[in-house]
Amino acid sequence: MERELNGEHTLLRIFVGESDKVGHKSLYWTILEKAREARLAGCTVIRGIAGFGASSIIHQAKGFRLSSDLPIVIEIVDTNEHVKKFLSEIQPMLQGALVTEEKVFVHHYKKAEREKK
Repeated sequence: MERELNGEHTLLRIFVGESDKVGHKSLYWTILEKAREARLAGCTVIRGIAGFGASSIIHQAKGFRLSSDLPIVIEIVDTNEHVKKFLSEIQPMLQGALVTEEKVFVHHYKKAEREKK
């Protein structure tokens, strides 16, 4: 069931490395699945082409051979209450991650219903 998502909400960004794992599964994939299970309004995983973090080591895609640890940004948008609850649930797996939160104003444009033929 689709929720109304207009107005002021919270954007959660989680910065991790592509090689970060939870057990044998990618951390970013685990967070994506958990966000879906939590029925959050939206979650997007973005792979960066280059970046660096606290170590100052630059990770980048090189030609056809990709770095094994490209930067990944996970963006989640929902109400502040839902974001805070979700963050507290996944916090134990975020060792080494950078997390930011910001207020955003959401304009959600729904798809028009298709005409029935």
